[in-house]
Amino acid sequence: MSTFIAAFVVLLAFFFLMSIGYLIKKKEVAGSCGGLGALGIDKACDCDDPCDKRKAKMAEQERREKLAQNRII
Repeated sequence: MSTFIAAFVVLLAFFFLMSIGYLIKKKEVAGSCGGLGALGIDKACDCDDPCDKRKAKMAEQERREKLAQNRII
């Protein structure tokens, strides 16, 4: 039981230190390798045709880019 309590205290201390780091730097935890974007892969699957959710997201991004280009002010 003492091992469990010690592990729980260490885990709580770790989360506490991470939260202090977030409050000070205002930066979220990020991976070190850069993810799939660093490899030149823009989606997680190898499908030729993206799913409906991905298509909707891409259409929304394209619409925002067009609005930004055609903005008068």
